[in-house]
Order: sequence, then C-alpha cells, then structure tokens
Amino acid sequence: MKEMEKEKVYHENCPGCKVEEQKELQRGIPVRKLVAIWVIVLSSALPISSLFPFIYFMIRDFHIAKRQEDIGFYAGFVGCSFMLGRALTSVFWGIMADRYGRKPVIIIGIIAVIIFNTLFGLSVNYWMAITTRFLLGCLNGLLGPMKAYASEVFREGHQALGMSTVSSSWCIGLILGPALGGFLAQPAEKYPSIFSSDSIFGRFPYFLPCLCISVFAVGVSVTCFWLPETLHNHKQNGGLHDDSFEALETGSSGSNPNEMKQKAEEHHKPKESLLKNWPLMSSIIVYCFFSLHDMAYTEMFSLWAESPRKLGGLSYSTKDVGVVLAISGFGMFLFQTALYPYVDKMLGPIIIARIGGVLSIPLLSSYPFIALLSGIWLSVVLNFASVLKNVLSTAIVTGLFILQNRAVDQDQRGAANGIAMTGMSLFKAVGPAAGGAVFSWAQKRLHAAILPGIHMVFFILNLVEGIAVLMTFKPFLTVRDDR
Repeated sequence: MKEMEKEKVYHENCPGCKVEEQKELQRGIPVRKLVAIWVIVLSSALPISSLFPFIYFMIRDFHIAKRQEDIGFYAGFVGCSFMLGRALTSVFWGIMADRYGRKPVIIIGIIAVIIFNTLFGLSVNYWMAITTRFLLGCLNGLLGPMKAYASEVFREGHQALGMSTVSSSWCIGLILGPALGGFLAQPAEKYPSIFSSDSIFGRFPYFLPCLCISVFAVGVSVTCFWLPETLHNHKQNGGLHDDSFEALETGSSGSNPNEMKQKAEEHHKPKESLLKNWPLMSSIIVYCFFSLHDMAYTEMFSLWAESPRKLGGLSYSTKDVGVVLAISGFGMFLFQTALYPYVDKMLGPIIIARIGGVLSIPLLSSYPFIALLSGIWLSVVLNFASVLKNVLSTAIVTGLFILQNRAVDQDQRGAANGIAMTGMSLFKAVGPAAGGAVFSWAQKRLHAAILPGIHMVFFILNLVEGIAVLMTFKPFLTVRDDR
C-alpha cells in the first residue's frame, strides 16, 4: 500500500488533480454532482424534441403544405435541422473540450439554448424556424463533453450511476420537452382565461413552451460556473502529463503497483487514432442505429397521435400527447434512478441493448392496433406501451454511453464523444426527415394490400431496430479488454 501511495502525485493548481483528490476522499453517492449533471443535460435535451407535439400545427399555420398529408413531410425538415447542425460541429466541440476543458463548452451550449430556442418560438415563417433550429444544433455541443465529464468526476464504483444520470436526463428531456410543448403550445386557445389572443402568446402560439425552457436554461447557466473542471492541465515536453492521473485512476480501482507502472509506460506511447479504435467505433455505429430509430419514433409518435382517425391516427390534441409523454418521462425517471444501476450490474450494457431491442419490435408492431381502441382502454394501453418503449430505449442508450467511454483514455474522451455525437446527429438528422416522408407516404396508401397506412411506418421502425440488435453481436461489436 505504501508503494502504491507513492505513485499518487497531485499537481498543484491542476483542476483535474483536485477532482481526483476529491474522488479519493469521496464516501457515499455524490448527490450534488449528480443533480448538477442532471439539470445541465436536461436543459440541453428539452428543446430538441419539444417541438414535435406542435410541429404539425406550426407547419399548418405557416401555410407551406398544400395538402394535409404533406404536413409530415415539411415537419421532418424542421426536426432534422437541429441534428444536421450538431453533426457538423460535434467533433469540433469535442476537441475544444479536450484542449480547453469541459466547462467552457458546457457553458457555451447552455447559452445557445437560451438564445436560439427563444428565437425558434418567435418564428414567423418556415425558413426562420429551420434556421434557428440549425444554429441551435451548431452551438449546442455539450452532450459529448458531459458524457466525458460524468465518467471522470465519479469514482469507478459510481460511474454507471453517473452515465445513467446523463442518459436518463437526456432521455427524460426528450420526453418532458414534448410534454411541455404539448401542454403549453397554443395557450390562447387552451387557456383563454389566462392568455389573451392579443398577447404575445396569442400572436406567437408556440412561444410559451420555448420561453419556459429558455428560462430554465438561464438558471442552469448560473450553476455551471460552480462546476469543477476535470481536465488535467499539467504539461511535459509539449504534451499533457497524466502520469499522476493514470496512477490515480488505477489506484482508485484497487490495481497493484506493477499494473500502474505498466499503464504509465503505455501512456507515453503514441495515441492510436480514434478512428482505428474498433471498440469505440463499433459502439458508436450501434449507437447511431439505435439513435436513428429513437429519433424517428419520437417524431412519428406525435404525428401519428395527432393525425385524424381516418388516416390511422388517434386525433389527439397537443395536450393529450403532452399527458402521455409526461407519464412516460416519469416512468423512465423511476427506472433509471432506481433500477438501472442494478440491471447494468446483473446483465451488462450489451445484454441490455439486445433485450431492449428485441422487446421493442413486437411492442411497436402493436401500435396500429392500439389505434383501434377508444376511451379508457386506449389511454391505459397507450400509456403502458409508451412507458415501456421509452424505458427500453433509455436503457439501451445508457449502456452504449458506458461502452464508448470505457473504450478510450481520459485525454481522448472529449474527441471520442464528439465523434459519437457527429455520427448520432447525422443519423438523427435522417430520422425526422425520412420519418416525416414515410409518414406522409403511408397516409396516402391506407388501402394497400401489404402493410397499409400506419403499419408501414412501424414496420420500417422495426427494421432499423432489428439491424441495430444484430450489430450488438460479435464480430461487429467488440469491447476494450484492458479495463
């Protein structure tokens, strides 16, 4: 033990070393750090899909679609513009996080939410909506650095909980955002006793949900300044000198001095290109396919629920959709905070992804038949299906987050997560655009002999999910074997 302690060298004025010292003294679950990560990720995730419950009506009000069946087509491009912008800049933000720290990138991302999410709510035409969403995506690059941050700020025993916090907050944001959009869009119509049709919320019927999210982001931006930086800044021979960090990382997990020495020697070797790191790249590719599925599902669920019964939908209002998504978000929160760490310990991230993907296929196949129900049975069955689907999706994403961060060392995690965000954003950009086009096409073939109407939509979703499940098997998906 004495020999091991000698390896633990802390550098003065290095923020990363200070965090490592705190981790050594850490006892119990670091609740404050978990809460900080949770609200930061939530503020970034809320605006991503908050538009889906009202985008159908927003496109209708812009009068750009000539037919009702074409609304989904135009809605898809507004949905994908955010992801396209993020795909173009995610690697850049990852590199910036590795060079200058996680904290500056996080703060810039929150400020982008405040500005461009507010402007989106004030959109007066189709092109303003697309432009503000695109710029929001370009400047909001904090998810990758937050995943790296969560893997660095906790002891190894709490890393699964940290990554679960990131993914649960992210996925809850993708559920709670649409819930807010559903409840708060068109307030002058829903709550005329509170909001006048002549007020700003009457003239801009989709501004209120965006404003609420932006106000929340203002509060979060203040808390960001108290975040501890995790990046090490001590340098030697022109490069990052992380001998102390390597010793701490292995020492905190109970490794012996010989293993620590071996890791220190390996650290001085030239770093392998991330693109040649197959454990990383394979987990990113699998993550991209699951993300494509999830984004397309998120958009098409709202479009399907709000479309008329004659077109295979549920004729739900934005408020009805908001209720369903709020219940789903609450169920997902309970699972991620109370059960996921234990499930991860029992099954591991890869088995969770396989089971979650396989169960999602028959579940989605049942959705067209749920549309045949009415009354209380429709509400009960739809809410149960929505909760289960979102719980499975979140568990899959959490496991893949863990695999990606285990595949690289600390000084490459920002760039690695940037690559993951770029790939995921490209796939998610395809999701809404392709999903909207498929949805519009499906509504025009209600009487087809094979997979009529909405059946085609869920069949294509299942096809993507099935491909993602197959990718979780060897030899495609591999795991780094030295951690």
